[in-house]
Amino acid sequence: MTGKPMTWGLALLLISAFFYSTPWVRDAGAEGLPSVEESYPGLATGFLKSATLAEMDKETLLQGDGVEIQASFAEKDFGQAPPEIRKGLEKNMFFLLEQKAILEFIKQDAETMGISVKQPEQEMVRAYVNQLTKDLTVTEAEMRTFYDGNKEMVGDTPFEQVKGSIEPFLLQQKKQEVVEAHIANLGKGAHVRLNRDWVKKQAQLALDNPVDQARMSGKPSMIEFGSTGCVPCDMMQPILENLRKKFPDKLNVVFVHVGEDKMLGARFGIRVIPVQVFYDAKGKEIFRHQGFYAEKEVLKQLKKIGVE
Repeated sequence: MTGKPMTWGLALLLISAFFYSTPWVRDAGAEGLPSVEESYPGLATGFLKSATLAEMDKETLLQGDGVEIQASFAEKDFGQAPPEIRKGLEKNMFFLLEQKAILEFIKQDAETMGISVKQPEQEMVRAYVNQLTKDLTVTEAEMRTFYDGNKEMVGDTPFEQVKGSIEPFLLQQKKQEVVEAHIANLGKGAHVRLNRDWVKKQAQLALDNPVDQARMSGKPSMIEFGSTGCVPCDMMQPILENLRKKFPDKLNVVFVHVGEDKMLGARFGIRVIPVQVFYDAKGKEIFRHQGFYAEKEVLKQLKKIGVE
């Protein structure tokens, strides 16, 4: 998206990079209302899993402690989105609402930390993340452990030549863990309610994609998020084909081209490629791996979800 400075949409990728799979901890049963996850498993990426579904006027989508989001929340972004992007947005309005909710609760927390919420939102989010993660470092031992455990990715390249790339990668992982834990704590005791009728409509749209269809099929699934022309992604393709031939009736093997479906990649928290995600027969994520994944290692993970 280009053009005029946008509001929360500018921070979307940064936010989803940190908060995918963040648990929003709350006792949904306390209100006697069903949660999003209970009603539509897999719809929420994490932050709104425990939000309850309630009857609301059609203009109100979300209400929480000091936060209310109206149905018009994405109109500005839609107006600037090109047609090919708009179609993806329309099918993923629940995901966008989830990111918007995260941002609104971040604003509340940022103010308590002395961070200005009057600055551009992407800068505010960066300041917030930096504040939470300012003391994190990566040790030489941690880099060496990663290097030794990922020989398939680094090949015969000497440690000294690749540690400059390993360090920021591991630091990013640490930041993600710290921020996710902090957001989870923010969620405790929050009273987040969603418009029941709106969520029902959005679930029908959002779950109509190859990943969710595989997860809801009753069979284990392996999803490869990647692209064409990406060397490790291309190296995975023969492995995927072998798996399809070896387990035609036992396993769903799905390839998602994140360049062609950016929203689906964002919804499932894909920040680098390739990524392999393994789901059991109930559609629960069991394991994910970043980078090239040798077939023998893939088979080990498949055995854990009952495919052998």
